[in-house]
Amino acid sequence: QVRLEESGGGSVQPGGSLRLSCAAYGFTFYYYIWTGNWYRQAPGKERELVATIPSKGDASFYADPVKGRFTISKDMDKNTLALQMNNLKPEDSAIYYCNPASGTDTYWGQGTQVTVPS
Repeated sequence: QVRLEESGGGSVQPGGSLRLSCAAYGFTFYYYIWTGNWYRQAPGKERELVATIPSKGDASFYADPVKGRFTISKDMDKNTLALQMNNLKPEDSAIYYCNPASGTDTYWGQGTQVTVPS
């Protein structure tokens, strides 16, 4: 059974940084072809894709609002995904979800809250 553990959320002043981490259990990164995603959902809004990284190579994708500020990464040995978030803005406030997906199998973490007060 796949289990994802997210950490690193919190409250930070505008311009600050946070690093989110997602540890995957029961899903060994080396065994599969997968895509690692981070999504976020703010109150009253739909869940949106923030960043993506493939299991092979480093051709990452970023949503326009976070380009140049966020960096997605993976650690194949530690079975983790990470999202480094710099120069945070109030509009980045949301619950952030880790989402590794392989073929028709997709897994979600419980989410971690990021709050950037205005």
